[in-house]
Amino acid sequence: MKLLAIDGNSILNRAFYGIKLLTTKDGRFTNGIYGFMNILTKLKDEYSPDAVAIAFDLKAPTFRHKMYDGYKAQRKGMPPELAQQMPVLKELLTALGYTIVEKEGYEADDILGTLSASCKGDDFCYIATGDRDSLQLVGDNATVLLASTKMGKAQTVCYDAEKIKEEYGVEPKQLIDIKALMGDSSDNIPGVAGVGQKTASDLISKFSNIDYIYENIDTLDIKQGTKDKLVKDKEMAYLSRKLGKIFLEVPIDAQIKSYVQSSVDNEKSLKLLASLEMFGMIERIGLQSNGDFENQEKSKEKSIALEECLDYNALFASINQDSKAYFITEYESGQITDMYFCANSKIVHASNTNMEFGSFVAKLLSDEQIEKYTADSKGLFRYCLDNDIDIKNVKMDISLAGYILNPSANGYDIIRLSQEYNVQQVQVQVQTENEKAQQAALLLPVCNTLGAIIEQNEQSSLLCDIEIPLAKVLASMEKTGFEVDAQGITDFGNELAQKIAEIEKTVYEQVGYEFNLNSPKQLGEALFEKLGLPAKKKTKSGYSTSADVLESLSNMHPAVADILEYRTLAKLKSTYCDGLLKVIADDGRIHSTLNQTETRTGRISSTEPNLQNIPVRSPIGRELRKFFRAKDGCVLVDADYSQIELRVLADIANDEVMINAFLNNDDIHTITASQVFNLPISMVTPLMRSRAKAVNFGIVYGIGAFSLAKDIGVTRAEADTYIKEYLEHYSGVREYMDTVVKDAKENGFVTTTFNRRRYLPELTASNGMLRAFGERVARNMPIQGTAADIIKIAMVRVYERLKNEGMQSRLILQVHDELIVEAPSNESERASQILKEEMENACKLKVPMTVDVHSDKTWYGAKG
Repeated sequence: MKLLAIDGNSILNRAFYGIKLLTTKDGRFTNGIYGFMNILTKLKDEYSPDAVAIAFDLKAPTFRHKMYDGYKAQRKGMPPELAQQMPVLKELLTALGYTIVEKEGYEADDILGTLSASCKGDDFCYIATGDRDSLQLVGDNATVLLASTKMGKAQTVCYDAEKIKEEYGVEPKQLIDIKALMGDSSDNIPGVAGVGQKTASDLISKFSNIDYIYENIDTLDIKQGTKDKLVKDKEMAYLSRKLGKIFLEVPIDAQIKSYVQSSVDNEKSLKLLASLEMFGMIERIGLQSNGDFENQEKSKEKSIALEECLDYNALFASINQDSKAYFITEYESGQITDMYFCANSKIVHASNTNMEFGSFVAKLLSDEQIEKYTADSKGLFRYCLDNDIDIKNVKMDISLAGYILNPSANGYDIIRLSQEYNVQQVQVQVQTENEKAQQAALLLPVCNTLGAIIEQNEQSSLLCDIEIPLAKVLASMEKTGFEVDAQGITDFGNELAQKIAEIEKTVYEQVGYEFNLNSPKQLGEALFEKLGLPAKKKTKSGYSTSADVLESLSNMHPAVADILEYRTLAKLKSTYCDGLLKVIADDGRIHSTLNQTETRTGRISSTEPNLQNIPVRSPIGRELRKFFRAKDGCVLVDADYSQIELRVLADIANDEVMINAFLNNDDIHTITASQVFNLPISMVTPLMRSRAKAVNFGIVYGIGAFSLAKDIGVTRAEADTYIKEYLEHYSGVREYMDTVVKDAKENGFVTTTFNRRRYLPELTASNGMLRAFGERVARNMPIQGTAADIIKIAMVRVYERLKNEGMQSRLILQVHDELIVEAPSNESERASQILKEEMENACKLKVPMTVDVHSDKTWYGAKG
């Protein structure tokens, strides 16, 4: 039989430090458990053991502590983020049927040694650990799988006797004698003072063990200085060997068959993994639920029937009677092919193979009295737009509800949500697996559960008045798309290619030879070895050639500035010119996907392609906007909020100085410069205003003195003074900064004006840097999140206004605080007016929200 014996403490420790801190939405740390489970499942996949034993240390002193008071005396305790994961991991492993082995007075190493020593004949033991001490256990029936990190990546190295001989020059058991001489600082094993690893290895390789060395110390060919050290610390050498030698006779059950994995407690395992938000792990280890996580007594119904719809009039009448439709929808090429309804304690399947299907769907979706509960409202809205159906009364979208409740999650599919919120798992009675039917079976209870929590959190308006209506707007924007000048982009790309080639030639001449400018290794050699520029950083793979490094060297050699320009132009060509040309649809327009559930602040994101990321800072990057244009007979109307986040800050912080500046229509950056530098407004220079602007926006993002100093090119002390002066004059902002962090630590989350939450488990971290990050987010999120909510409200209102007034103008893009409408030329003035009115009145702040509106044939002309 094959036994996998795992050093639980060592592997958990490796996992914890090898993965960034991960938390659940309620602040429990999970990275150690997640990493441990990944390692465990990977080891099982690779070695297919018949049995698994997982050994852990206990807090009680071991025989080694009694032997030597100093043993592991300098060891610090586990950080609290790791300590809180230990009991949860043990509970999970037990639920999964693994046997945990612990014995007071002994360490996990001793348990591993005892188990491996019991493997004889055809039995074999794989010892999984991150501790090299276990290498002494390698033998004919035991191999050590050593967890390590190489080039920043986790890996497991298999050590057999041959591997140990190759690396250390000795047999596995001789490693104990090497440690006896060199000691071990991590365990506070003393060894022989002044003897290091090389000397110890050479001595044992040459003389086999310390017994032989000490028995023949006077006659052996050993340097006198080393010999003196050995003689002086003979007692410590033998003590160290006792401390370092793994004990092989721990009084435990050493029979392999005792560690065969027992039956899995599905429900307990599911509940634990779901509470840890490890939904991928649930799937990976193949867990299946057979009932309710919390109380199986809640319902005797463990399964639900699936029926085909034979009478569409009867189905509609049934839904109409309840005035509620719970359904999951399946699409193909944007068209609905199947719908699964949860109705009258059964799942009813409706298919477009039936001639009545189309009219049934249109009638259902357009019925104003029937509330619709589903899992993907944007897809539904898009179908209705494509089929000229005026959909009414969408009451719940569980993906949006899940996002509102936990914006940090990796996904919001119905199965995951049911697990995360402990919703009763219902099985569908089907011959073959039917994923959509299974989702439909869970839809009603998931809707009820999420809806109750949304209401309890006072987030119903956020869901029903902002997010669900916005899904319809985004569906329309995706359908409409943005027209582009393909030939113009092609020509611009060719111009860039020519400039890139010219720069390459210039750099080669400056350096003196040709090389690959895209290779960090070759570039580093050219700059720091050939040209002799001072290297700022060096990694295992060579010199760092990051943007920060190159920018700091740009004045030292003309080649550096050219390389920075090369990178800018190369990215413009590959990412934008070449990239955009690949995604132009047959209608000559780019149809980006607009995501509602991607960011933690509530902002909308754009993908395939990301139109929010079209360059704006560099003049050559802005050129790309010339190729985004209105269709024939139309213009682009571009509306942009002016300093929206600063205005939100003034409102949330209730800062009188800032509020008055906005009410008086003063230049807030000049006002700030005047306050920070203690000068009359008339004496504020453009440089002072620029620095004050950086402080204004830096405060919004929770910036510190170090980052501000780097951004504006001053010393850290100067930057610190600017921030302090700012907070002195804007006392309301200072009070907000303090209060919001204090409240976040008490509540575990921060909220926007519209009750959008972001949970901040980082605030409880023992790591100072992580805690500081949490404090910055606590200060920033209510501001950035509120600004995101405001523009969402504006989008919904602009969309509805254009529609209700029967206009042909269409909202086609949102980029942060900017909205773009494509309007027929004869509607451009009215579209401009609607944009300005709805954006400026999206909500009521203590200061006015001002919007700048411009129009032109191209995005460049309308925005620049």
